[in-house]
Amino acid sequence: MRIGIVTEYYAPSIGGVQEHVRHFAREAGRLGHAVTVVTSEMPDLRGGTEPAPDPHDPQVVRVGRSIPIYNNGGVGRVTVGPRVSSAVRETLRDARFDVVHVHAPLTPVLPLLAIHHATAPVVGTFHTNWRPGLPFRLARGILQRYLDRLDAALAVSRVCVGALGLPADFRIVPNGVDVARFASGRRIPRFDDGKVNLLWVGRIERRNGLDRMLAALELVRREVDARLIVVGDGPLLAGHRARVPAALARDVVFAGRVVDERPDYYASADVFCAPTRIASFGVTLLEAMAAGVPILASDIDGFREVLHPGVEGELLPAEDTSAWAAGIVKLARDGALAAAYGAAGRRTAARYDWGKVAREVLAVYRTVGVRE
Repeated sequence: MRIGIVTEYYAPSIGGVQEHVRHFAREAGRLGHAVTVVTSEMPDLRGGTEPAPDPHDPQVVRVGRSIPIYNNGGVGRVTVGPRVSSAVRETLRDARFDVVHVHAPLTPVLPLLAIHHATAPVVGTFHTNWRPGLPFRLARGILQRYLDRLDAALAVSRVCVGALGLPADFRIVPNGVDVARFASGRRIPRFDDGKVNLLWVGRIERRNGLDRMLAALELVRREVDARLIVVGDGPLLAGHRARVPAALARDVVFAGRVVDERPDYYASADVFCAPTRIASFGVTLLEAMAAGVPILASDIDGFREVLHPGVEGELLPAEDTSAWAAGIVKLARDGALAAAYGAAGRRTAARYDWGKVAREVLAVYRTVGVRE
């Protein structure tokens, strides 16, 4: 089938939606489907490597220019340009997709335009756990009409459905993980020196809790020799670098943006820490599980749908720095417990392998009348 995916979020930017789109597109390509991603032009100002090319990578059509906006405690993106609407309309018309799949369907600009202009069946996937603001509440009636236009409404978790607060017949199809890739990482020699390696992965934004990890590290180092490895970048990177106390400077490693080598960072970790205040699912938790790393994560709705306390790791109060320090020390000293969490994580991750999740999405396409 000819699949058109419309998204504001795609490479070279990095994030959960980007990963979801890229992996689904590749898996659908491997299964013989023709996939085109419709997104916008966005400059890559941060450096770092892009994912290695894959023979099943989708065709990419870029319309308009993407600009960042601050929203929901993080950085979002919207597309601007004088001919964006007509470009979307012409792209959908010329490609003659059998199905149009929009991600974050009720966010401007590309998803709403795709829903408006599409003539093929439209499927939408909701990704976000958010707090709707005044503009959303004022536009509620209009957005409901766009939601009603979807032939199938998907969400990566029940949390996303609850946060949206609009009625529809939602189906839960979770995020996936490339199990084989994250299980194949190799320890990075410079981190293999006997220290306890704590790994934090994500965009450096207030909601993701890097400030609390730095505070917890100070407490941890009173009892065990540990380092914190930070994988990711974001608008607050410089501020966090500047706030690292001199006594911790040698043991806080800012690796920056990492894509191809990310499995090696998981393989080098003794504990994966996710002190996030708000999340819709927890893709990084799945990555850590696939790598066999024990997890400490915030006790929030999005993570509860992925991690089972006492099985793959433990859930902790997001704001309790002392609890995070105690949890880290506990796993650092109890190798058997850490190993048990890691082994259970591998079993859990297998249920979310992209090969399985992609087939769930393709099955949804068939329920709305799309033929292969």
